[in-house]
Order: sequence, then C-alpha cells, then structure tokens
Amino acid sequence: MAEEKRPGFFARLFGGLTKSRNQIKENLDEAFGCSVIDEDFYEALEEALVASDMGIETTETVIENLREIVEDLELTKPADCKKYMVDCFRQQMKVGNTAYEFEDRTSVVLVVGVNGVGKTTTIGKLAAKLKAKRKKVMIAAADTFRAAATEQLTVWAQRAGADIITGQEGADPASVVYDAVNAAKSRKADVLLIDTAGRLHNKKNLMEELRKIYRILERSYPEAYLETLLVLDGTTGQNAILQARSFAEVADITGLVITKLDGTAKGGIAVAVQSELEIPVKYIGVGEQIDDLQKFDPQAFVEALFDTK
Repeated sequence: MAEEKRPGFFARLFGGLTKSRNQIKENLDEAFGCSVIDEDFYEALEEALVASDMGIETTETVIENLREIVEDLELTKPADCKKYMVDCFRQQMKVGNTAYEFEDRTSVVLVVGVNGVGKTTTIGKLAAKLKAKRKKVMIAAADTFRAAATEQLTVWAQRAGADIITGQEGADPASVVYDAVNAAKSRKADVLLIDTAGRLHNKKNLMEELRKIYRILERSYPEAYLETLLVLDGTTGQNAILQARSFAEVADITGLVITKLDGTAKGGIAVAVQSELEIPVKYIGVGEQIDDLQKFDPQAFVEALFDTK
C-alpha cells in the first residue's frame, strides 16, 4: 500500500512549532512595540526571550551582539533590528561539518537520557533513517531495568528492519553491550545503536554503568567511531538544560536530540541548550511517525520559530 503523501519537512516543522512560535510572538510583541531602542527596549526584549525558554545565557549573548549591531548601523527603531536579532540566534545554533560523521563510518551510537524523553522511539527512528541509507544497523537493548523496555525496542527494531540484541530483565547492561559488540563485528554491522537506562536520580550508579559500557567499547570495539547522543524532551523547557548538564558530567555527550517539539510552546529550549552547553543539536522530533525524526537545520528552525524567511 502506497504511503500517504505527507507535507515536506519544513511544512511539518513550521506546523509543529506553532505553539512555540505563537508564544514567542506574544512575548516579543511588547518589546518590539517600543517606540525607540533604549534600555527599556532591551529590558523588555530580555524578559520576552527568557520567557520564551531561550535561556538566560543565550539571551544575554544575543542582546550583547544586538547592541553592537544597533550601534554600528545606527538603528533607532526596534522593528528595524528584529531581523538582526534573528540572525544572532541563527549564529548561536550552527552545527559543525562533521556532525554526522558516524553515518559514514563503522560506528557505535550510545543513546542516553532520563526515562520518558523518547529514547526508545528515537533509536527506532534513527535506525530507520540509517536503513534508508542502506546501512546495516544493529540495536542493543541495554536498558534492562525498565519494565517492557526491551519489548518496546524490539517492536521499533522490527519496524525499522534492524537486528536487535537483548538480555534478561535486570541483567548487567554492560554484558548486553559486550554481546552486541561481538554480534556487530561478526555480522559486519555499519552502526550499532545502544539504548541505556534512564536513571538520573542516582548519578553515581549511572556514572559507573556508563563507565563500564565505555570500557567495553574501548577494549572490544576500538575501531568503531563513538557517538553519544543525549535525548531531551522539548516539553520540559529549562529542565532540559539541567538534565543536559547532569549527563554531560558523566558522559562525553557529542550531540543532542530534542523530541516532542510538536506538542510544546517551549521550542526555544533547542536554542538555549545548544548555546549554553556548546553541544550541537543533531536531531529534532516533530511528530509520532517514523520519519518525523529529522536532522537539525538551524536555518529552517529559526525561520519556523520566528516566522521569518
């Protein structure tokens, strides 16, 4: 049965960010309604951006850069500097040229994040994207503590057409990773995706668990390129930054995945978390379908968030 035609990703992104865009517009209208660019304008703009989940540090950086632009161009009306403010945000969100290096090498992608953020679905969707690029994909179900985690991941693996390695419930996650590495090597997998437990309340246990996994990967699969993706729930707003900081303390996070952006007015968090942690957002989720996980495009995101082209 032919798949129904769906709108292009920008249209879906634009639609998915409707709540965030409306919230930001409402917050910014007062600031840009000021008659002149003065300290009252900058104060109103700062309050509006922080209220839009752009983050305090990011907001301060953008306003500092905007002040320089306003002075250099001798702008006097707030409306005249709006496009420059958007450009400042765009500059905060650039992803390096090697952001997706793992796609073109024999790789391991370790996926971390607290429970409920969408790790399992992210892995399934990422597996499907890699399969579409004709990659041989294997999944390791190393979240052995959450009830039904393995079953849920197995369903996604089947949907994506990827092999999956599982262990007994409550088994040592590192042992599952060890088995998965051996299977990936013997079956000549291109990418091994590893699901991990989402416990953050006991950071010591999480740290030790991740250390064991990293040790196995270093010893048993040194030839594989290692990517560690942190999955964050876009609906949690500023709490996502706190989670990201906590995970950055125990793991070498190389990229961020922000999910559920279609159901929140807190889309500005994608700007804040990348800018403040200096870790690139690599994927965003704007829907439930298997192809609703897409590579992050800062230009398109800013256009959709601020409704500017």
